[in-house]
Amino acid sequence: MWARLLSFIKRKDSVNIAVNTTGNYLNVFFIAIFALILVRIMPPIEYGILSVLLGIVYVMANVLDFGVTANIYSTLPIIYDKNKNESLKFLKSNFLYQSSLSVLVIIFLIVFFPKLDALFFKTGESPLVLNLTAISILFLLWQNTVLNVFFSVKKFFHANLYLNLANVVKTITLIVLIYMNWVNVGSIIFTFTIIGPLFYFIFTLFDKRKTLYSFFNAKIDKKYFKFKYSFPYFVGTQFFNMGLRMDLFLLSFFSLGAVVGYYGLAQKIVLTILSTIISITQVLSPNFSKTTTKKEALTTIKNAAVYLGIPVLLYIVLYLTPNSIFYLVFTEKFAQTAEITRSLVFPYIFFAIGQIPFLFLLYVAKKTSIILITNVLFFVGMTVGNYYLIPKLGAFAPAYVISFLLIGGIIIQSFASFYEYKKLPA
Repeated sequence: MWARLLSFIKRKDSVNIAVNTTGNYLNVFFIAIFALILVRIMPPIEYGILSVLLGIVYVMANVLDFGVTANIYSTLPIIYDKNKNESLKFLKSNFLYQSSLSVLVIIFLIVFFPKLDALFFKTGESPLVLNLTAISILFLLWQNTVLNVFFSVKKFFHANLYLNLANVVKTITLIVLIYMNWVNVGSIIFTFTIIGPLFYFIFTLFDKRKTLYSFFNAKIDKKYFKFKYSFPYFVGTQFFNMGLRMDLFLLSFFSLGAVVGYYGLAQKIVLTILSTIISITQVLSPNFSKTTTKKEALTTIKNAAVYLGIPVLLYIVLYLTPNSIFYLVFTEKFAQTAEITRSLVFPYIFFAIGQIPFLFLLYVAKKTSIILITNVLFFVGMTVGNYYLIPKLGAFAPAYVISFLLIGGIIIQSFASFYEYKKLPA
């Protein structure tokens, strides 16, 4: 037994997951420190506004991905070791495609953001803060793209090193803001989504100066856009990410005040464990993209099931955490956060399980149309379900809605994966 355990720990995937998870949890540690500081110096309503605006930034950064991340994971692991010049052509082509479209969307958002805020988000923030929020989307988008490039070629140490060095800079900046009494929604957004990514690029470019020169000289090749594959995934991902944020947005829409702050904090707690799921799938995605036979598929799926059992256990531990721990960490001012957090544990366990059929469909079967269908259903269900249940159940409504929809999505994607698995050669 011990020999098998030791062999499992020494696997390359296990080492990469350990490195990536450690890096992600260092990132989570910084996020937790930021949250602990902010909940003590910001009233719940202002913290709720910050949660809504940061939610918009994170959603839009995913929206403006335009399927490039899926394209990176499905293509770069295959060509990276064979031809570095082709890798750079692939990266430059996708970067320019993504950036050009993103700038157009952000300009559009800046123009209509005040009206959107007045009609839906209802934060009441100034045009300056709203414009800052819109511009910061591009910085976070570029940071995410560079991170995914590192992950796809299994450079996990470098990716996490630069990210957490940037977190150190954000921490120092936050301390200065507190000392100068400049803490407000706008200054926090600027620190987290502009200063952080900017220093991430500085650390990356300092280390990759020679690669940057080759990148600028690489040619653009349209064959690497792969619209037929990436576009359905891009649209489906946007529906899913918007769906995941509809709970917070609708709580804000119903003007529940401090409850939005309680739920926003609970969501952050649950999403810290989600980073474990992400760190695992980042390591496993290149393996899925290289899978071509039934035998390889079974091995890859079994490995994924073992590794994804780790965040499931962490969610169970979170559910069993006593209220006294929550009060000690977040103060009794956020007392409702403990029960709201527990209500969200159950659906996110299913989220972890659902990554297996999702990765199979995306990288082995390459059936992004199925992902699109299930994600559209998820978005519609989140919108309609939360719209009707939040007035009745308040901050506890989203847990019921998310659970029902994720279970349904897993069933559909699992049947589709089995159907596609049977098509693979032995």
